[in-house]
Amino acid sequence: MNKLEAENIYFEMVRGRAFEYAAKEHYMQGDISGFLHLDIGQEALSVAAVKAFEKGDIFSTYREHIMAMARGIEPSAVMAELFGKASGVSGGKGGSMHLFEPSHFFYGGDAIVGGHIPNAVGCAYARKLQGSEDGVMVIFGDGATNGGAFFESLNNAATQKLPLLFLCENNGYAIGTAITRAAPFKEQVKKAEPYMLTYSVDGMDAEAVYNVVREAQTKIQEGHGPIFIEAFTCRFEGHSVSDSNAYRSAQEMEHCKAKDPIEHFKAVLREKYLLSDADISTLEEKAQKEVDDAVTFAKAAAEPEVDALFEHVFAEEV
Repeated sequence: MNKLEAENIYFEMVRGRAFEYAAKEHYMQGDISGFLHLDIGQEALSVAAVKAFEKGDIFSTYREHIMAMARGIEPSAVMAELFGKASGVSGGKGGSMHLFEPSHFFYGGDAIVGGHIPNAVGCAYARKLQGSEDGVMVIFGDGATNGGAFFESLNNAATQKLPLLFLCENNGYAIGTAITRAAPFKEQVKKAEPYMLTYSVDGMDAEAVYNVVREAQTKIQEGHGPIFIEAFTCRFEGHSVSDSNAYRSAQEMEHCKAKDPIEHFKAVLREKYLLSDADISTLEEKAQKEVDDAVTFAKAAAEPEVDALFEHVFAEEV
């Protein structure tokens, strides 16, 4: 990671958090409806992993706003989607959990926990047949590793030696169920070890995430086959905005927020990349302005036409 990349990652992390707080505010005001899963506290993984995985296809979790923007989708298009507007990235039909933009090779999340993992396997198989070297990355939570399709996907990817990176975002909770109640061990990487090469990383450390994902993609491009990475993170909010987070103690939350990835990476910018406080403030101000502009755009954007109901019902030739 060079200085310019580090600055960009910090900018994306700050913009992502500001975006999430703005989305939460407008959800409470009734501008956004449906489900809303915030990624506050997990910005290091969401930004650094996407930035490190160049060119390839990405299937994200349904906690995906920051990932979509890190992939290059405009904040205005993401916010407009949350507002249900026609200019949203999915035409106002997908909402928070279904951000989809094939021109950026971003296929978004799935409302079914782990439901997108087999889709990523299919995409990786297609890319292998096409001779593509860039590979596919699928991101999912620890709860998704308890489903049968997850193990089938590991087996298929390993058997076919597919160019697929499995990235498990382990924040310790599957909705409100602690991982200690859903699995016999906290390290979900153990489930993948019989199938493929695995890594574990501190998901609150943007630089560490960037480096391990870049290394994994390089191995995939060299024909190594599938790889599994487990990143340990901590979300600062409940599962969704309707989740009071009451199952987590004040002590746990204090410990969690002490690992703030933005504050950690800000220190890295100062110490390793020699950015001044003025440089950092400039990035932060630019990030906030882009979010403010995205909200203004979403509010003014047009609602979808009624005829849009009949679009994307059947497959279309591409």
